[in-house]
Amino acid sequence: MIDLFFYGTLRYLPVLECVLGRATSQLNTTVAYLDDHEVRDVAGHHFPTICHAPSARTEGLLVRDLDADDLESLAHYEAGFSCDIDACQVTTADGTLCEAQIFSPESDAWATGDVWDFEKWQEAWGALSLRSTQEVMAWKGRRTPQQMAASLHSIRNRASAWVALQQEEEHPDHPLDRDVVVHAHKREYINYFAMDEMDLQYRRFDGTMSEVINRGSFLVGRAAAVLPYDPWRDEVLLIQQFRASIFIAGDKQPWLWEAVAGVIDPGESPENAAMREAEEEAGIDIKQLEPVARTFPSSGSMGEVVHHFVGVGSFEQVTSGGGLASEGEDIRHRVLSFDSFMEGIDAGKYRDGPLVTCALWLSRHRERLRGMVK
Repeated sequence: MIDLFFYGTLRYLPVLECVLGRATSQLNTTVAYLDDHEVRDVAGHHFPTICHAPSARTEGLLVRDLDADDLESLAHYEAGFSCDIDACQVTTADGTLCEAQIFSPESDAWATGDVWDFEKWQEAWGALSLRSTQEVMAWKGRRTPQQMAASLHSIRNRASAWVALQQEEEHPDHPLDRDVVVHAHKREYINYFAMDEMDLQYRRFDGTMSEVINRGSFLVGRAAAVLPYDPWRDEVLLIQQFRASIFIAGDKQPWLWEAVAGVIDPGESPENAAMREAEEEAGIDIKQLEPVARTFPSSGSMGEVVHHFVGVGSFEQVTSGGGLASEGEDIRHRVLSFDSFMEGIDAGKYRDGPLVTCALWLSRHRERLRGMVK
């Protein structure tokens, strides 16, 4: 049995309970302090790390009498944070000095930012962290900690999407706690994407409950798609890239012409994601975003939410773009007149759903956008 001192995300009791698989009331916990250390934000992420800082004092949670199974669960959770277990001495609130263990980061593992504010973190990131932890822990024993670490970014993207959807209001005619009964939730696949299955019942329109059905959802997260449009030149910009998913499905033309698109990162707005992707993939600086629609592109099989935009900007200084090599992207772009583009739409030349959606919106609002720049 060992005692562990937690200074970061595991101070948040819902996350700790999820990792250990039992309620806090079943744990031996107390507030404790670690001297000569400081907890700081990890730059570009939404979790903290701990650093040596003479004369500083860090408040945390001391959990006593953890066993081998607990350590295995904690190691599975901590794999994505580049931590090792080290010995430390902490002081409890009554002044007692205690020997303990701590998950400390590998040397120079993270670039640090401001001093971490636990209360603000709970408000901003607590729900996302709990959701991502639930997915991480569901794979304990089925994936190695190293495999989970490789999937952590996409896990957080999915958690961010789930939290955003949970913040919306229920339909007044269909309260979920009455009209949907989940009998089993199975996580069947994880990599960059994930596949979840549920055995569930739902309330039919005649008021009766359905039989128990098994359904799956392909989970991605949230995405932003933007069709760049130059109203001065009356031109659009398209990108083309190879799409493995439709090749795997059997399509013989897997190099698609598309709208610019990409996954919305945790903490990022759909608008900021659209602007970022336009710069990364097409080398264009969008001056104004016009919201088009927010859709589930394939509601029978996918849980992805796509925010569509038309991006107004000048094509006079379009740079190379091309996507990110770190993400395996190889992208080229093409500028077309609006009329030529719409001829292709009418002829069925373009098959990317967000591109067609944005094209049809643009066909209705083009004159207004052109009038704004005259």
